[in-house]
Amino acid sequence: MFVSSYFPLVLIFIIKDFNTTSMRPSHPRIAIAIAGVMIIACAAVVVAARSIKTGLPTELLKVSNKSADMFTYTIPYMISFYNFTLGDWKTLACLVVFMSIMFMLCYKTNNFLVNPVLALADYGLYDCEFKSGDTKWQGLALSRAVLKVGDHPKVEQISQFLYLVTSPVEKEETHGD
Repeated sequence: MFVSSYFPLVLIFIIKDFNTTSMRPSHPRIAIAIAGVMIIACAAVVVAARSIKTGLPTELLKVSNKSADMFTYTIPYMISFYNFTLGDWKTLACLVVFMSIMFMLCYKTNNFLVNPVLALADYGLYDCEFKSGDTKWQGLALSRAVLKVGDHPKVEQISQFLYLVTSPVEKEETHGD
């Protein structure tokens, strides 16, 4: 999840490494390696999110759209505007240290699950109050459907406060007498 969240940064680095004379990256092995890892990571995130089918039936009591929060990862993109070359081992070592620190921060705060790849795959982020039976709780939900108060989605917990909507959102049926 974490690796795929930085796929635009990899594209920026490959573009910066592009040699217009030879019409290829100046460091093709490194560029191909990181592009390959990124493609695999992005595909794995989307496939994993779409493959989860289980979930607890819930009712949504409160919902607010937090999809803009999926872009809070952008601060590391500022490093792409510095003199950066894929062929300099010191620069790559600094990038590894920086990304390791970012990973630890994201992991500790559970933000590594909030991923722009999921936004591109039509997932929105919602702050919700859920109810199941007599139990109520608050959390963030990733959903491909727009969530509204009164919906009855199935959700699967994927971290302490993050849930994935795993079934189509169902409205409560009203029965007329």
